[in-house]
Amino acid sequence: MKFVKFLLVGIFFGIVLVKSEAVSWYRIFEMFKFQSFHMYGIIGSAVMLGAFGIWAMKKIKLKNTEGRRIHLPPKDRGFVRYIVGGTIFGLGWALAGACPGPMYILVGTGVTSMLIVIGAAVLGTFTYGLLKDKLPH
Repeated sequence: MKFVKFLLVGIFFGIVLVKSEAVSWYRIFEMFKFQSFHMYGIIGSAVMLGAFGIWAMKKIKLKNTEGRRIHLPPKDRGFVRYIVGGTIFGLGWALAGACPGPMYILVGTGVTSMLIVIGAAVLGTFTYGLLKDKLPH
């Protein structure tokens, strides 16, 4: 019963993503071909809202559900890591037609082929877990 609120927020988030067409393969394809501003507008709005939210959270000294002040660690300055990671993420997004969150939403909308993508994502995560001690971080 404790996690019902998180389930409801997830369902609401899924509805918003579907209604905004953020999970549409055609919208994603347009974005990667630079044919439409739609997805860039959604992503840009999310970045601005996130930046404002973090600023406000620091300003009002927001506390978590356990009553402790939320602490954000300093940002890592490893620029190359972000470029490589972002490129791999973007290639996976372009190939699959969905980033990790919407994969589950698409299954819920009846796109059962996303189960293959979810399986591949789980396999990739498992492989990373096996190799992470051998990779540069």
